[in-house]
Amino acid sequence: MMLPPELDRERLRIREIAEGYGLDFFETVFEMVPWGAMNAVAAYGGFPVRYPHWRWGMEYDKLSKRDAYGMGRIYEMIINNDPSYAYLQESNSVTDQKLVMAHVYGHSDFFKNNLWYSKTNRKMMDEMANHATRVRRHVERHGREEVERFIDACLSIEHLIDPHSMFMQREPMTPDRDADEPEFLPEKLPAKDYMDPYINPAADLARQREAFEQQRAEKDKLPARPTRDVLAFLLTHAPLEDWQVDVLAIIRDEAYYFSPQAMTKVMNEGWATYWHSKLMTTHFLEASEIIDYAEQHAGVVHMPPGGFNPYKIGLELIKDIERRWDRGQHGPEWERLEQIGQREAFDDKSMKGREKIFEVRRIYNDVSFLDEFLTPEFVEEHKMYEFRRDPKTGEVKIVSRDFDRVKQTLLYRITNMGQPFMYVADANYLNRGELYLAHEWSGLEVDAAKAVEVLRNLRRLWSRPVHLQARFNDEMYLLSVQDVDEEPTREKITDEMPPPAHVVV
Repeated sequence: MMLPPELDRERLRIREIAEGYGLDFFETVFEMVPWGAMNAVAAYGGFPVRYPHWRWGMEYDKLSKRDAYGMGRIYEMIINNDPSYAYLQESNSVTDQKLVMAHVYGHSDFFKNNLWYSKTNRKMMDEMANHATRVRRHVERHGREEVERFIDACLSIEHLIDPHSMFMQREPMTPDRDADEPEFLPEKLPAKDYMDPYINPAADLARQREAFEQQRAEKDKLPARPTRDVLAFLLTHAPLEDWQVDVLAIIRDEAYYFSPQAMTKVMNEGWATYWHSKLMTTHFLEASEIIDYAEQHAGVVHMPPGGFNPYKIGLELIKDIERRWDRGQHGPEWERLEQIGQREAFDDKSMKGREKIFEVRRIYNDVSFLDEFLTPEFVEEHKMYEFRRDPKTGEVKIVSRDFDRVKQTLLYRITNMGQPFMYVADANYLNRGELYLAHEWSGLEVDAAKAVEVLRNLRRLWSRPVHLQARFNDEMYLLSVQDVDEEPTREKITDEMPPPAHVVV
């Protein structure tokens, strides 16, 4: 349902003023929907059409129960698409709708201009409908149960991608194979037949042959280098049927589409919250709406002790950057100030804050954003300490106030979308066609229970035993799934164990 005339007039005003501030967004189509339709679209990940699968119904049931028990509700959704599509819940008050529209324009600006979204499909509405049609065709041919079972396996490994690969030209994962590979020809010094064994001793020829075979073995390694995009590797090398390749390709395409949203959750929500706050408080709030607005905004940015609210942290850090760059509180000159109160009082009137936050919006993701702009003063002001729940009392207690530890812990949680780094290290482990994955340590341990489920599903796709080298409690172990129906094994890695084709630390 389209917006009623009075709300559409507010939309046009919000759009005009947002553009006046420099926001540059996709054409945005707003639709008003009842709560049931809103939950249905939310269950589909924001799209009106998705491929058939049981998880959409499960998600819809969860959202409906949350609404029914007053545990929260959805105010808006927007799709990264050109044009953008945004959904407003018809039960919202006019104040809520104005806030949401301002918030939506902030998101659309971020989608259009942030570097990490630049490689995403801007016609994903059409592509999702295409995916749905393709999966339904496979269901008709192979049966719903078999297709859903395969989708389940694919979804359990959808995070095994390389979000940075879209910005890099990598070497092929398959080793180059020359049809006319040269035979071994030793380098021999000229000598008469009877002198040859002395001039070119057998030991030297054996050494040359060994080096030649080693070089050939290195060339024939599969993969040619450790490969982080496990899904792409499986698409190329796993023994899958054509319809399975198509389904796995769909899951991979959608994983790459959604990955920038996971990589910029703090920035994206902070940016949209900043602009709905700016537009509402400066231009669109009537006196009678102040209390309603304050209540809704407070709900958006509330952060309980020990919690992490991306809306709150993103908003406050953007405001902090704007304030600091308005006053010149950055760079070598400001950092050299050491006397008490000098840094806080410093103000060169440079007023570069607005320009700076637009630059930040354009090129950063959450990891680089927090790594560069999180300061000890910000952490102390917002009490971003490391908390832990006491298992005996259930009370949330502060574990550490140390800035470096707090920052590092936070970066661990959001690096690689909160997932451990995994690589295909060998696709012919033990020369038996077994798949060997390796965990690269980056401060985030592997969840053993989840790892076993992932390995089981990789075993289904690879059709051969699968292994995972992972770090648990500072020790390296090898988890192995020989057969889907068998219990996995775990053994400590020793120097005597055969190494994979590539070593990942």
